[in-house]
Parts: sequence; C-alpha cells; structure tokens
Amino acid sequence: MMNLRGLPKIRDSLSYLYVEHCFIEKDNSALKLIDASGVVPIPVASLSVLMLGPGTKITHDAVTIAVQNGCSLVWTGEEGVRTYAAGTGETRSSTRLLHQIHQWANEERRLQIVIKMYQFRFPDPIEKGFTLQQIRGKEGARVRDTYARLSQEYNVPWRGRSYNRNSWSNAEPINRAISCANSCLYGVCHAAIVSSGYSPAIGFIHIGKQLSFVYDIADLYKVELTLPVAFKVVSENNPNIESTVRHQLRDQFRELRILDRIVSDIDQLLQPPEETNYDLDHDFARPLDYWEPPKDLEDKMLCS
Repeated sequence: MMNLRGLPKIRDSLSYLYVEHCFIEKDNSALKLIDASGVVPIPVASLSVLMLGPGTKITHDAVTIAVQNGCSLVWTGEEGVRTYAAGTGETRSSTRLLHQIHQWANEERRLQIVIKMYQFRFPDPIEKGFTLQQIRGKEGARVRDTYARLSQEYNVPWRGRSYNRNSWSNAEPINRAISCANSCLYGVCHAAIVSSGYSPAIGFIHIGKQLSFVYDIADLYKVELTLPVAFKVVSENNPNIESTVRHQLRDQFRELRILDRIVSDIDQLLQPPEETNYDLDHDFARPLDYWEPPKDLEDKMLCS
C-alpha cells in the first residue's frame, strides 16, 4: 500500500504559471505580480512551478514564500523556451535520489528501466527479443506517424522539426508552437522531479545534460499532450501562438491531472523504497548522521 506521507503534495497542485516583464513580491503569506496593467495575486500555495521569463524581478521574501509552499522557481528565456536555472524542490530527503543513482549505475537495471520508459509510450507490449535499437526505431516510426496524422487532421503542413533558436521569429508557426509546448512540459516535469526528490540530471535514455531526466520523463507525454495542442493552435491561425499554446496546455494539464500522473509514473518506473524519515522536511538545515562504511571494507582499507 502506498504511504501517502512519503508523497509530495505536488500531485494535487496546479501546473505552472509563466510571467515576464513584471515585479513579484511578497503579499502577506502569498505573492503578488505587479506590471503595467496593475496588481495580480499569485496562488503560490497551490502552484507547482513559477516560470520567470525576461524582464522579471523577484524579491528575496518572494522566493522564500515560494520555497515554503513547495513552488519551484524556473528562470526561462522568452516564451519559456530556454531554461537557465531552477530552485530546489519540496522534499529535503535524499532517499529517492540515492535510489535513482543506484538504478542508473547498475547497467542491467538501467536497461530494464529504459525499456519500461519506451513501453510506456506504446499501446501494445514490446515484442520479446527486440533490441534497444529496434525499440528506438519503432518509437521513431510512431512519432513520424503522429506528425503525419496531426498534419492531415488539422490541415497544417509539416516539413519536419526545424528551427533556429537564435532566429526564433523566423521559424515556422508549427515548430514554434511545438517548442513552446515542450518547454511548458519540461517545466512541469522538472518541478515534479525535484519536488519528488529525484535529480533532473541523472537520465536513463538521455545523458550528458543537467535536464536529462526531465527529457526522459517529458518524452512519455509529448505525443499525447504537446503535439496535439501545438497543431490545433496553429490550425486556428491564432495571432499569438506562444501565449495560446501555454494557456491551452495548462488547461490540458489540469484536466488530465498530469502532475499526479508524472509523480506516479516516475515511482512506477524506478520503484523507490518507502520513505521513513519524515523529520527531514521539518528542519531544512539540520544535518543528519554520518555515513558508515561496511566493517569488512574498513578493515581491508586499514590493512592495505
């Protein structure tokens, strides 16, 4: 039986809020946004991630309030397309992080998890005996078929995934829409990962980036979430593609309770041990015990 005390409350939270060209400060025990149009309250107690775009200023007290309420802060580029930095998550326990490292370092277990991640994406079981390269080929075909199907369904021409991040406005509308949608998904996955106590850097499929595990988890949901929203928005000839994508995707996240799914799916993939030390989150700064090596290892080192 799942122990609810070991689960972060992020599974019941709203997904994300993207802001830019504004000032954020503390408002009693909450936050408020100040911009040219006036003052807007921010529901930080029920928000999972606050994406801070260009031109945003935030006070020290506001950051403190966000952390106390388990709201992750992510500093992003224009329209949320690039991620520059992120704050810490909700839990201070390292149990799940250490378990993630253990699963990653064991090559046999890591391969099992990689295959499970791909299996998550297919409606039918993967045929027994398939190599990892064959599975990746099957996934590539699935994604290509999805692009072709959505292109036909929404009457949006598709010429492949191509854009220049240094010339964003010159990209095709559909590529801009997909990039914006994926960035929102990355932000929500990042918040779920760090709030659950895992590392966004220790990826199983993707490697070498500080957000490798974010990319791993986000790929589980792109075909279902970001691609349909992107094609739909472009088909409607919206003048502000990025803003419309963010708003529609946020509605989708809420309807599908995506944060609940992300936390549950990660735990299903990695199968972490049950959290037992609940005092860790009550005092953020208190150190715990020292690591003790196995006695036989210590004796061996002393004798060498």
